[in-house]
Amino acid sequence: MEIRTLRYFLAVAREENMTKAAELLHVTQPTLSKALKTLEDELGKKLFIRHSFSITLTDEGALLRSRAEDLLTMADKIEKEFLSLDDITGGELYFGLAESYQIRYLARELRVLKKQYPGHKYHITSGDTEQVTEKLDKGLLDFAVICDTPDERKYESIAFPEGDTWGLILPSDAPLAEKDVIRIDDLAGLPLFTSRQGWENDIKGWAGERFKELHLEGSFRLAYNASMFVREGLGYQLSFRNLVDVSENSGLTFRPLFPALETRLHIIWNRYQAFTPIAERFLAQVRNSFCQMHRQRTPVCR
Repeated sequence: MEIRTLRYFLAVAREENMTKAAELLHVTQPTLSKALKTLEDELGKKLFIRHSFSITLTDEGALLRSRAEDLLTMADKIEKEFLSLDDITGGELYFGLAESYQIRYLARELRVLKKQYPGHKYHITSGDTEQVTEKLDKGLLDFAVICDTPDERKYESIAFPEGDTWGLILPSDAPLAEKDVIRIDDLAGLPLFTSRQGWENDIKGWAGERFKELHLEGSFRLAYNASMFVREGLGYQLSFRNLVDVSENSGLTFRPLFPALETRLHIIWNRYQAFTPIAERFLAQVRNSFCQMHRQRTPVCR
């Protein structure tokens, strides 16, 4: 199975039209058709359903599309890594990032790196812990930032200098907005929105034995989307501070939980990972910078 053939396959899957895909790939339609037929013969599966003016994927084709996207991303990443081995002015980094205000620390480090190595480029994927660690495990990312305790059997890690404070996002005119803090009694029975990861880990630990009194109305991966449901009066959102606009004219308010609940972010990478020169420089810079900020606190660099 050739990389070129997989690129052909993805182009057709994307365009759902052989003629358009051939034009984009700058090949003739017979060449493209022959390559795809060879791919189907090689796999022993029918990948496309051909209609009069379009093409759709079979179930086997949909599976190959998912796998091919990862394979080509990895192939491109490997090629760029080898090209950058002798490049002391740049290179490329791949990150998978959780949603957090603390990402500003990472952005600052990338800004510093960019000044030193102007040719440096970076690529960002966003997602929860499950999403970004899956890509990290596949080798599609150099680093991931997670709102969770890293699995020390698989990853090396550095904690961010600050943690994220949990609270309730609610309409500014709601009765609970008059309170300075939100307690478990205030949340009992309310329709709540948050991430599935936050619900099962952070909120469950915070609520303890009273967790069963809380009601998850819906789970969201993105805080902004959940806040739209709060605006429409569908419930209340448990989230980190600073993720959602709660300015005076937003119609929303943030109130911290009590007892206080804080989640620490970690930047993680695979144990025994082979880094490109730019990744090594970045990691050394982050380790030094973050540990300086933590000098008066409990050591966080492992």
